[in-house]
Amino acid sequence: MRERSDVTVVLLNNSSYAILNVELARLKAGTPTTKTLSMLDLSNPIIDWVSIARGMGVEATRARKVSEFEAAFARAMATRGPHLIEVMLEQKLDGGMRR
Repeated sequence: MRERSDVTVVLLNNSSYAILNVELARLKAGTPTTKTLSMLDLSNPIIDWVSIARGMGVEATRARKVSEFEAAFARAMATRGPHLIEVMLEQKLDGGMRR
């Protein structure tokens, strides 16, 4: 923001360090404890990336649908300066359930 760089950041938010869940499963260290799983979860508290960006003077938008992302991305490409687009993704839980 300080440099007014013409950069658009697309943040894919699934409220989890999902790649670390995959690596934990690959360790085959048994069933993870509730404490272990809580360290890989970013939903308590929920991080409001849009508010953080706006607080720093960066234009920011949250997209929950493809159409919202497309509109936000088009606006970002049409205007100079820094932008953040937070794309909300579903989080897969054990057994393929989604949250």
